[in-house]
Amino acid sequence: MSRLERPVVIGITGGSGSGKTTIAQKIVAQMQENEHVLIMTQDSYYKDNTGIPMAKRMKINYDHPDAFDVPLLEKQLRDLLAYKPIEMPVYDFKEHNRSLKTIHKEPADIIILEGILVLANKEIRDLMDIKVYVDTDDDIRFIRRLERDLNERGRSIESVIDQYLSTVKPMYHQFIEPTKRYADIIVPEGGKNDVAIDMLTTKVHSILSKKEQ
Repeated sequence: MSRLERPVVIGITGGSGSGKTTIAQKIVAQMQENEHVLIMTQDSYYKDNTGIPMAKRMKINYDHPDAFDVPLLEKQLRDLLAYKPIEMPVYDFKEHNRSLKTIHKEPADIIILEGILVLANKEIRDLMDIKVYVDTDDDIRFIRRLERDLNERGRSIESVIDQYLSTVKPMYHQFIEPTKRYADIIVPEGGKNDVAIDMLTTKVHSILSKKEQ
């Protein structure tokens, strides 16, 4: 059993390739041994596209809020907040569909939810103790996305560029960047901003100490 009545939830958002995952991992690295941390990735909660032909799956706008299974994400986050384990979905980016596999996750005192649109939904946003927006230059984000999609997701250069110009960039300006106004902390330069990461971990420790009293 955890010593806290309710876990601490940190939401980390920003454009694709902004450094969200790096910041989450650096926060985990700075936590103490007795502070259990769980990272939830919004990408795991893309909708199940079973029954949709591959050609149509490839044309889905994955940077639009409607691409995500928000009810499932909210349910599982609330389960974790009640210290109940979850079966986290797994998304197969090569198949553009949810995998049949799930990952069993036990609850933790600190939950980090990271993703491009984690601040876009009020119900989920209201469950967060700390809201972070990672503000990184467009060119850097595109280069990082290109490298990731080529090396990890089996995409071609042409498909990455086409997707970026047709959906990623316009959706960033329409849906992601506006959520900056909800952030408690804005982190320039992503995972390279060690000062901001130190401030975040200090704040988390402060919240934990208050909850323990």
